[in-house]
Amino acid sequence: MKILVMGLPGSGKTYLSERLAPLLQAAWYNADKVREMANDWDFSETARIRQANRMRCIADFEKQNGRLVICDFVCPTKETREKFDADIIIWMDTIGAGRFEDTNRLFQEPKNVDFHITEWNQTNHKTIAEKILRS
Repeated sequence: MKILVMGLPGSGKTYLSERLAPLLQAAWYNADKVREMANDWDFSETARIRQANRMRCIADFEKQNGRLVICDFVCPTKETREKFDADIIIWMDTIGAGRFEDTNRLFQEPKNVDFHITEWNQTNHKTIAEKILRS
């Protein structure tokens, strides 16, 4: 199963993913670490699609080998979300704007998500894990 934790920079994607991964015994990939491995710091629209494809390839490998996988990244457009093709989408909708104006301009609110998180707290990850494990 591929889980996408998405939202603006600073919304809490990594915070949630770090706590969710051990509860689900899931592999976890953070976009900044993947970009660092690829040495790809281009944030153009084309590069964001490339990053979504890169994250999808990693997640698909984990899924094909029987693992749950969490990928946390901005995934700012409908197209990048379609490229990633998540089984579950968690939207961290906890801030009105991120720290990068180009990302704020590009970001499209998702229409269909499985979990819509509007505030940080100490129980979101537990509640989400319980629901995922029950499904």
